[in-house]
Order: sequence, then C-alpha cells, then structure tokens
Amino acid sequence: MLRTVTCGALTIKNLGESVVLCGWVQKSRDLGGMTFIDIRDRYGITQLVFNTDDNSELCEKARSLGREFVIKASGTVVERSNKNPKMATGDVEIKITALEILNPAKLPPFLIDDETDGGDELRMKYRYLDLRRSPVRNNLILRHKMAQSVRRYLDGLDFIEVETPVLIKSTPEGARDFVVPSRMNEGQFYALPQSPQTFKQLLMVSGFDRYFQIVKCFRDEDLRADRQPEFTQIDCEMSFIEQEDILNTFEGLIRTLFKEVRHYDLPEVPRMQYADAMRFYGSDKPDTRFDMQFFELTGWVKGKGFPVFDNAELVVGINAKGCAHYTRKQLDALTDFVKRQQIGATGLIYMRHNDDGTLKSSVDKFYNEEELRVWSAGFETEPGDLVLVMAGSKDKVRKQLSELRLEMGNQLGLRDKNTFSALWVLDFPLLEWDEETERYHAMHHPFTSPKPEDIKLLDTKPGEVRANAYDMVVNGIEIGGGSIRIHDRTLQALMFKHLGFSKEEAQKQFGFLMDAFEFGAPPHGGIAFGFDRLTSIFAGLDSIRDVIAFPKNNSGRDVMIDSPSTIDDKQLKELSIRVQL
Repeated sequence: MLRTVTCGALTIKNLGESVVLCGWVQKSRDLGGMTFIDIRDRYGITQLVFNTDDNSELCEKARSLGREFVIKASGTVVERSNKNPKMATGDVEIKITALEILNPAKLPPFLIDDETDGGDELRMKYRYLDLRRSPVRNNLILRHKMAQSVRRYLDGLDFIEVETPVLIKSTPEGARDFVVPSRMNEGQFYALPQSPQTFKQLLMVSGFDRYFQIVKCFRDEDLRADRQPEFTQIDCEMSFIEQEDILNTFEGLIRTLFKEVRHYDLPEVPRMQYADAMRFYGSDKPDTRFDMQFFELTGWVKGKGFPVFDNAELVVGINAKGCAHYTRKQLDALTDFVKRQQIGATGLIYMRHNDDGTLKSSVDKFYNEEELRVWSAGFETEPGDLVLVMAGSKDKVRKQLSELRLEMGNQLGLRDKNTFSALWVLDFPLLEWDEETERYHAMHHPFTSPKPEDIKLLDTKPGEVRANAYDMVVNGIEIGGGSIRIHDRTLQALMFKHLGFSKEEAQKQFGFLMDAFEFGAPPHGGIAFGFDRLTSIFAGLDSIRDVIAFPKNNSGRDVMIDSPSTIDDKQLKELSIRVQL
C-alpha cells in the first residue's frame, strides 16, 4: 500500500506517529513561511503543514500544488495550535518530511466541496468529479449500507439470492420496453426486463420458496425526479404464504433498515384500504406525517343557488389548522396554485373561523352563518382555522385537493424530511379502464390475484373487482408494491381474457408461465421495493439521481459518455437494421 493511514483516521491519540497519506489536494494556504495543504480521500480530510525553516525546497514544492493534484505525503502527527472542531481530524496535522506528486490535475470545472458552484448538467458531464464531493459520496455509502442490511435480513430468513436473465421477451403490458436486436436471430429482438416478475414466479414453481434479488430493471418511459430509464429493485417472492405473511415479513425489513441504517425507530406500520386512502386523502400514496383529512360537504351545500356546488359531483375540503390569518394575497396565491395546468382546478372556496368565533367565507352571498356552522362542525374547526373547499367530478377534484393538501403541508412545515411515517395501502382495484384504448388494464400486472370473493364480478362489474395487492408508502412516496399471485392456469387464462388477450395471444406471450402452472405451482406472492427511491428518502433527497453512481438526465441521456449514440453502418448491417432519418 502506498499509504499507511487514510485521511479521516488520525486523532490526538496518534501524536508522534510517522504516517504516509495519499489523496487529492482539497485546498492550499500560503502564509509565507508556512504552507498548509488539505489532503482529501473518501474517508476525510487531514491538514498537512510545510515550514520554510525546516525545508524550503519541500515548502516550495507544496506551493506548486494545484487543486485536485494527487499526492503522497509522509510526515509526523503533531497537535494543531488552531484546532478545527468541524473536522474529524481537526485536533492534529502532519508535519511533512516528504512529498510526491503522483499525478497533476487540470483545474476542475466546478468547486469540489460540499457546496459546489456546478449546475446539474455540468456535474453530470463530469460525474467522476462530482463523486469526489462528500454529499454525493456519502449517498453511495448509504446505498451500500442499505444493500448489506437487506441481504443480512433476508438471508436470516432463508431467502436465496438468484440472478434472473437481463435479455428476455417483450410483453405488451406495462411501460414501454427497451428492445435489443439479436444478430443471430435476424429480425427478432430481446427486451430488457421491466421487472423479473415471471422468472421469480417460475422460481416458486421450481421449489425456491424464498427468493430475492437486488436487480436492475429498465423502462422506456418519460422521466422525472423519481424515475430513471434503469433503476434498481429489491425484488422478493415467497411460497406457501398469505397476504399477512408478506406484510409482516417486509414490514420487518423496512423497520430493520430504518433501525440499522437511519437509526430511526419506525413504529408498527398501520394499514389503510385503497378506497379509504382515495376518500380521505385523494391519493393511493398519502403522506401521513400530518392529518388534514378530506371532509365531504356535497349533501349539505347543494340547492343553495351556488352553481359551482350545485353542478358538482363532489364538494370536498380540508381544514388548514391555524391558517385563518392568511391574507387575501396568500389566498389568491393558493387559488393560482390549484389553477396551474398541472392541477387543472377552476377555483377555490374558503371559510375562515375567526379568533372571535365568527365564520366568514368567500361564498357568504349563498351561505349564512348558520349554514357555515354545519361546515365548521364537519371540519371540526376551532378559532384560527381555515377551511379550503373544491368542487367538481369525483376523481379529478380528489386529485386536485390532494395536491393542495401537500402544498399546505409544505407551507406549514409539516413535511419534515427527518420524520418518517409509513403506511400499508391494501386492496387496490384489480383493473383500471383506459379511455385511450377503451379497455381494462391491470392496475399492477396481469399476474395479480383477485380477491376470491370478487371473482364473480369479473364478467359483470370488472371495475369493482379488488386485487390481493398492497403498496408500502413512506412520507407520501410509494416505496414498494406487490401482490398475491395467480397460481392456477384456469384463473390466469380468465385474467388474460378480461385484459383483452385472445387465447392465441395469451399462449404466445405467456404460454411458458401457464404451462408451468400445470406442473404443481404453489400459492405464492411477493413484493418489490424501489431501492433508489428508498435510498433517496433515507438521504433526505427529492431526486433519486444523487443516490445513483452514474445517472441519466431528464432526457434519458448520459451526458458524461454521450449515450445513447449512433452506431456505425457495419453494426447496423450485422443486425439487419435499416435506419431512416
């Protein structure tokens, strides 16, 4: 080893020791007779000191060092006269006796420090430099610790880690596939897996009753802060279980991760029906760090001559505690917020519960104080509270009010990133109607089992069939989801029928799975957690990009290596591909 110790290890206990350090020059300070160099590696920073009186040649060499030069420094550990309590090594410095430049460096395009002057695109172009920064490096160390904790927990429960194929078959359900042409099979294509779903089910048929994999998955879809074209899942499956077994096993995993990695005691995770989540929060992934549940006014406000309410399918609102002091300007800003194109509301109604107990609303022309008392009772308001009400079609207005609820949570400081609230959401609809294709699609995937008591509704009321499906939500973010699977060929064929597959199409796409069911498939179910998303929550980040070593930008490009890119004509010819521009 070129070094005897790392740059974050030395303390006052090491005084007098001879050491050799290697790393990058973080900064230098020339004070005339003394030169100070901060040397950095992934473990920390140590101050090196050069004294002209001791060795003028060595001091001159130190002055020639630029930022990010790679150096090897030998010397003796001494006590610092001006100690730095913000550094782990701040009690000591190294009095240098030898200095070797291992590699000079160009001046980096942005400051490599906790607070940098580099924008997102610049840092992505030079990601290998960005990874030298402590916040980004610490995110990847956190990711490593989480992966190790996952493996320890699941190994302790007899799960076996099995790698499944990356070159698989394209299927029509779900997001768009990334496809890979096959040179040896002209005109045919592999797909990159959106998940290892069918393979983990086949492993259950094979008798591997407890499987897991920390696995790369791929989806060719539009990107946002919590999406990348390639992402990582903690993928799990179990045999001979019921839904309760899955919930208990993987609630244990999440609570263990919080305890071991975040040092946070996550309480027992409550459960909520999908229907209740939509009714009380307008979302299947409610942020339960704060209350502010929906209350429906529909039956009480119609027939009073106010067209907005009279013509609405649903009138619903929230109680923003302590916000009666909001000015007209603030209320107008909230109205503008819900009118944004991304939300699409037409307006916002409010009612103040004033400090003197009186009630005042923006629709006093239509509702007297006695009628507003009904609102107050329903929302359980107290003096100082502000009721915000929206009206419209059920599905739209609930989503719109959900966005407003989250905005109020932000404004009131109720969404602290160091506070965590987890929730199981259960019994999702099995199918959802797609207006564009005019047919039902699987809300989760085609292999999800319906509730046995709802199977009879498949032919008459398919939209009312509930799935044996469950999601785990943390702080309003879905971190994992799964289901009890279909393990019977007849029921799987029925499911494909209701998804619009002909018998021939179902056999062509999924015949291998249905054939396997005839050789003794056990009851089974599983779950997959978004590993990038979970890590970003632990790190307190809004985007998953900084917990991925080499992420893509919002256009799906790796600007560092300039990918995707064209390939030459020879490769295209070998793959029998013609490109028309």
